Amino acid sequence: MKSIKSKTKTNIYLMQPLDEYSHKKNIHTINATHKKILLIILAIILLILISNVNNKIRKQKEAKQYETQIAQEQQKKEEEQKQQEQKRKEEEEKKKKETIQITEQGKQNFETIFHSDTKRAFLTFDDGPSTITPDILNTLNEKNIKATFFMLGTSAEKYPDLVKTVYEQGHFIANHGYSHVYSTIYASPQAVLDEFNKTNDIIKNAIGNPNFNSHLFRFPGGYAGGKYAQIKTEAKQLLNENQIYNIDWNCLTGDAETNNLTGEYIMRRLQETSAGKNSLIVLMHDAQAKKATQEMLPQIIDYLAGQGYEFKTFYDIFTQ
Repeated sequence: MKSIKSKTKTNIYLMQPLDEYSHKKNIHTINATHKKILLIILAIILLILISNVNNKIRKQKEAKQYETQIAQEQQKKEEEQKQQEQKRKEEEEKKKKETIQITEQGKQNFETIFHSDTKRAFLTFDDGPSTITPDILNTLNEKNIKATFFMLGTSAEKYPDLVKTVYEQGHFIANHGYSHVYSTIYASPQAVLDEFNKTNDIIKNAIGNPNFNSHLFRFPGGYAGGKYAQIKTEAKQLLNENQIYNIDWNCLTGDAETNNLTGEYIMRRLQETSAGKNSLIVLMHDAQAKKATQEMLPQIIDYLAGQGYEFKTFYDIFTQ
């Protein structure tokens, strides 16, 4: 019996180290498991963080794309509005040119045309169109300036294509009568009106606008004084009764004053007759013989611009 107890006791002691080993092993296993779980948790957290960051980046990108799209749509809308507004203005300008309706303000503007608080110049050309008119138009286009052409009926009849070109380029076409023969046009007040109407019909046919009427006339030789002063006075009243207004000039280049016209003469007369005036109605000619005017036009424009003048036409007067 003693031996058995001893053996049992020995076995108990032998078992104690096994239990301690087993316990340590279990702890190690648990620790390893915890580490795995922790790593898994960390991995999950990392994945969540990465996902959140990716989502945030994606949302920022989407927001930016949306903002860009909105901006592009807004820009497109603004451009369309600008185009529509530009088209509207062009249509209004076209309508004004097709059927010039002189407003009450336009009448007041006309009555005070020689008086202005700001410096402005109306470039006017008489007796054309002719073969030098295209060169004059080229200069005006290069300088981005519009002018007023007092067309002679006989010239307009000869060069209808030039009449149309002048009109389509946005210049103002006014009326200078048909013949420019004083004894004919000033035969009577009615003769003046008849020549206006005849020339107006020629212009209407040339530009293809049956409703056109410039309402603006320049008496050949000017309105004031001369042999036919009384006829002109009566003709002016008759023209006004038909809503036709006449205009002379207060500045000139002298291109109708001499047969020996030079550039120096033109510039000297321009400077002399423009001095001290804010509002200029500049008399020039685009008849065939006035090549010097065509050649000096760039310098004429540069001089006036250098003096601070802004260039206008009678569209700016009548249709405001």
